[in-house]
Amino acid sequence: MEHPLSQFKYCPKCGSAHFEEHNEKSKQCADCGFVYYFNPSSATVAFILNERNELLVCRRAKEPAKGTLDLPGGFVDMHESGEEGVIREVKEETGLEVERAEYLFSLPNIYVYSGFPVHTLDMFFRCQVEDTRHFKAMDDVADSFFLPLEQINPEDFGLGSIKKGLKRFLEEG
Repeated sequence: MEHPLSQFKYCPKCGSAHFEEHNEKSKQCADCGFVYYFNPSSATVAFILNERNELLVCRRAKEPAKGTLDLPGGFVDMHESGEEGVIREVKEETGLEVERAEYLFSLPNIYVYSGFPVHTLDMFFRCQVEDTRHFKAMDDVADSFFLPLEQINPEDFGLGSIKKGLKRFLEEG
């Protein structure tokens, strides 16, 4: 896959076309000297278990991986912490109110959005909600339902970091 910096042709500070490779992580403008470092975007993923030890899963309504299984979550907005981001995303996608978000681990990912590879750092959280019975598929979720942990097959999930994160979550219990 082509490096994402190759898609940046002009300096974001002065607009110069003399925006050249500085090193594997950055480009530098030959005119104004500005150095742009390409860093990952922050994203969140929620593990929500009900009282029967079943995991809330979603079916993706949009590309990438439309129609495959997923977990609630999404990109962190500007000025939001990871915890605030996962709380907002869970509410937007399921209507559930997260009472507590406990950070577990993170994994790098590449999320292809409109043909553009977005490098992300996906932060995984165990989320507690007050009421696991009243939820609905909203936003970019086609369906949502609880699955017993023993029926979870990470290969049914369409995004790479979700597969890896589920394997780790299921192994670590």
